[in-house]
Amino acid sequence: MTVVARVGSVTLDCADPRALASFYQAATGADREYDGDEAVALAPVQAGGINLCFQRVADYRPPRWPDPTAPQQFHLDLYAADPAAAEARLIELGATRAQHQPGEGRWTVLLDPAGHPFCLAPDPESAA
Repeated sequence: MTVVARVGSVTLDCADPRALASFYQAATGADREYDGDEAVALAPVQAGGINLCFQRVADYRPPRWPDPTAPQQFHLDLYAADPAAAEARLIELGATRAQHQPGEGRWTVLLDPAGHPFCLAPDPESAA
């Protein structure tokens, strides 16, 4: 198949771009590539990776996952060599554990400080 384009960034709507960027910066170790009042961009953490960006939205309303009347808005998977330790650290950084936990233990659903659900799963590269 011919590649037409590659993903350059994913942008999350939020009320406070700097605060949400700080959470993901601490979670991933990414550097800030752009820091403005209305938007913040984190640099890719690996070659060929994507930018994770955050933009201010007036009257932002967080998702109420898994409630379909207020959908999740985006989905992000984070991989960790030690998911239990990563979960504890992410909660220290401001994440919360979602009540609804599908996947039969294969991953854990957490909510970032702005309410976006994301999954934490074992890193397939560290399982080898």
